Amino acid sequence: MTLLAIVISGFVLAIAAPWVTRATGKSAGWILAALPAAIAGYLISQVSGVASGQTVSVAYQWIPGLGIDLSFMLDGLSLLFALMISGIGALILIYAGGYLAGHPHQGRLFCFLLLFMGSMLGVVLAANVLTLFVFWELTSITSYLLIGFDHRRKEARAAALQALLVTGLGGLAMLAGLLLMGHVAGSYSISEILSRRDVLQSHALAPAITILVLVGCFTKSAQFPFHFWLPGAMEAPTPISAYLHSSTMVKAGIYLMARLTPALGSTELWQWLLTGAGAATMLAGALLAMREAYLKRLLAYSTVSALGIITMGLGIGTEKAISAAIAFILAHALYKGSLFMVAGAIDHETGEKNVDKLSGLRRAMPILSIVALLAAASQAGFPPLAGFVAKEMMLESALHAPIIAVVLTAALTLSAALLVVVAGLVAFKPFFGGERPTPKHAHEPPLSLLLGPGLLAILGVAVALVPGMLADPLIAPAASATLGTESHTHFKIWHGFNLALGLSAIATGVGVLVYATRSRWMPLAGATSGLDRLSPTACYHGVLRFVTAFAESQTRMIQTGRLRDYLIVIFLVTIGVVSYPLLTRVGPPVWNELGTLHWLDVGIAVLILLSAFAAVTAKNRLLAIIALGMAGLGVTMFYVIYAAPDLALTQISIEALSVVLFVLVFRRLPDFRSLSSRAGKLRDVLIACAGGGMMAGLVLMATSYPSATSVSRDLAERSYPEGHGKNVVNVILVDFRAMDTMGEITVLAIAALGVLALLKLRDRIDDEHPTAAPDAGGST
Repeated sequence: MTLLAIVISGFVLAIAAPWVTRATGKSAGWILAALPAAIAGYLISQVSGVASGQTVSVAYQWIPGLGIDLSFMLDGLSLLFALMISGIGALILIYAGGYLAGHPHQGRLFCFLLLFMGSMLGVVLAANVLTLFVFWELTSITSYLLIGFDHRRKEARAAALQALLVTGLGGLAMLAGLLLMGHVAGSYSISEILSRRDVLQSHALAPAITILVLVGCFTKSAQFPFHFWLPGAMEAPTPISAYLHSSTMVKAGIYLMARLTPALGSTELWQWLLTGAGAATMLAGALLAMREAYLKRLLAYSTVSALGIITMGLGIGTEKAISAAIAFILAHALYKGSLFMVAGAIDHETGEKNVDKLSGLRRAMPILSIVALLAAASQAGFPPLAGFVAKEMMLESALHAPIIAVVLTAALTLSAALLVVVAGLVAFKPFFGGERPTPKHAHEPPLSLLLGPGLLAILGVAVALVPGMLADPLIAPAASATLGTESHTHFKIWHGFNLALGLSAIATGVGVLVYATRSRWMPLAGATSGLDRLSPTACYHGVLRFVTAFAESQTRMIQTGRLRDYLIVIFLVTIGVVSYPLLTRVGPPVWNELGTLHWLDVGIAVLILLSAFAAVTAKNRLLAIIALGMAGLGVTMFYVIYAAPDLALTQISIEALSVVLFVLVFRRLPDFRSLSSRAGKLRDVLIACAGGGMMAGLVLMATSYPSATSVSRDLAERSYPEGHGKNVVNVILVDFRAMDTMGEITVLAIAALGVLALLKLRDRIDDEHPTAAPDAGGST
């Protein structure tokens, strides 16, 4: 029950967030943060139990017919992610309260943040892959709302759409993979799927399952070549960027890869895909960051690089590599969340976000400068910080990787050096050197903007200094859940003098050197902009332009604005879809009861045909309506002959109502006969004949096959016991086909409202433009 409450509570509070904001004003962020703080407190209370191997789980029936439950579980992996989501979420709400103080839509922002938090908690706590997918898609939708929060700006809308399209398409591929996985494993329960590793990996669909699931993970976690949406998402306000891109949305893909490692890991396909994509993402993110000068985009590209490092670690798959990846997840969440909030505080208090125009702020912002240095030092891998330990563990894992160890180690060392440069640009350059004027008078940010980054930066130090108390209880159970066996790797700051330490020192030295000489090679980085035409971003925009142009051409061709064109398309599609299987699979219809026809049947049928012919050839529309009504009455006579008086009465009522409506409507409409050419009328005749032929064939086909049981007798027998009605027709209408009847009533009601709207519009046009109104006609 507690796990369900943890997930649902975010959605409930999100509904109330706008009212809470209006009622409490500047204190809203602090008040709303109480919920994620309480969730984090509960999760902390579960650390010792989970670390000892316990798993908390709950399950509720959701769709019993399909064997699908709404189930949640808390093990080592989900505990680590849930703690980051709720803990950092509480700090983000406080930060957002100060960052957007006085903003007219601050309540909306709190609402979106809480919806997103609930969705992310649902992803990491789900114990069923279909439950996980539902919350996965909710994160896509809520992140769309968050990234496009400033929806009046075109750039924000485009970035939100880009993130939604990339992650949404990946989600569809992942859904296919999850369904196949559940089909092969025989269950959608995550624990049961993980226990059937041999069945999954030996199945012929295993490669397809792996690729489809990883497409979803790669798009969500911004792996190359899907990485471009993440820097674009920096159009969102800083609290959103800090939350989505430090510990939550981009980590959802990482979480799923880690979660499914016991089932899909260790295969060559899994290993090469994760290692290759991770290494490519790691290098691409670090290199692209070198071209950026804006704080948040610098951090975004460094996040892409870090996500690549984590994915590469999961791909290597050894116990050390898995533990290193988990340690990197924790270290990255701490320092990147802090750095994003520092970047936002700089922009908020100076009005400037370009690092080339920022310098000497440490005198105006002494506390913020210390916080920035601590967080950036962790990103750069300086001891004694969490980032240093995670980097050491990852380098050691790359050195002993089962595949291309030399390549992976060299790529990781280069990326680590470039991340040192990013750390210097974000945390050293704005605060040191000579003072430069800024658009706003620089000053220390308020407590709400300092608490979050400060606390995360301090935790980055504490985790490294007292790993036995803070790191191991979280990292070891998470690594064990990812491995599927107990992990014996420990998070410790000193690993001795070894090759990994030497490579770490080389990376740090090279990074410092590159930072110091940045002005010399910046033109070289700028010269690579010509390659942007071949980048994934350019491909995305090219595909989007093509799809938009194709949709516009289709719209121009199909959406003519004329109802009769739409009806022609509907009729032709219906005739084609129904006639094709009738002619190719069923064969020509057979009239088994031709010899049983009575002369009265033939007479009524001839009457209906003559009425229909009179309706389409009548010179006066009133005569056409009367002829149409006669055709309907002819059908009614069949009901009377074959002992269905209730249906006959119903049909008479409908025909009478139809005639009245037709008379009312047609007398207000122009004479359509003059709008159709001779060729158009011939086309309409052919379509009508084809439609009538299709329906005749369908009825003949249906009556050609004898039913095993009599439908009428069956309905009569069930009428009273099940519908509690002695009138079979009434029971059929209101019970057995209740939804159909409701649909018909709805259609009639909507049609009536449409007619009323048209009449009202016509009256308004007549009043405003009495001379321009079309001829009401009706007497031709």
